[in-house]
Amino acid sequence: MPNKENQSNTCRIYCKTTKEWIEVTNEFYREYVKHYDAVRKKEQCHGRCVCPRSKFWLCDGDCLACEFHRAGDMLSLDHETINDEGGVCTMNNVLPDPAPPIEEILCEKALFSQLFEELKRLMPEAVEIGRLRMKGFTDEQIAEVIGIKRKTHLQPQMPLHNLINCYVLV
Repeated sequence: MPNKENQSNTCRIYCKTTKEWIEVTNEFYREYVKHYDAVRKKEQCHGRCVCPRSKFWLCDGDCLACEFHRAGDMLSLDHETINDEGGVCTMNNVLPDPAPPIEEILCEKALFSQLFEELKRLMPEAVEIGRLRMKGFTDEQIAEVIGIKRKTHLQPQMPLHNLINCYVLV
């Protein structure tokens, strides 16, 4: 075991870009090694790092530029596999499309178009009230712009709210 006088308070880290050794404190070295060990271990668990133990000092966390980087379990969506029926398929074939079906979009568009027409029939100023609300106007400001009392423009909103719920719940 070395004497305390012989133990250094500094460690060295290799910089791959400049290809030189940099002296750092023990505390910094421990944090540096802890971080890059975690990165390397995660990559090794997924088969993306095949860095030998003797070359751990080269690890700088830039896995994509590393000579020891491999594809691992990260396969392309175009990677062909054999399915249960014996046919060839890719992940593009089996991943669900997150977009809603076109039929659902068209039905909602038709429903909201009918709802908007009914709203304009029942309360012609509703479109203007909606525009003003989107701009951040308060009820008092809206009533002033439209030229009616605040309570007057708020009264028809409750039956309209019920009408909207009726359309949406159908």
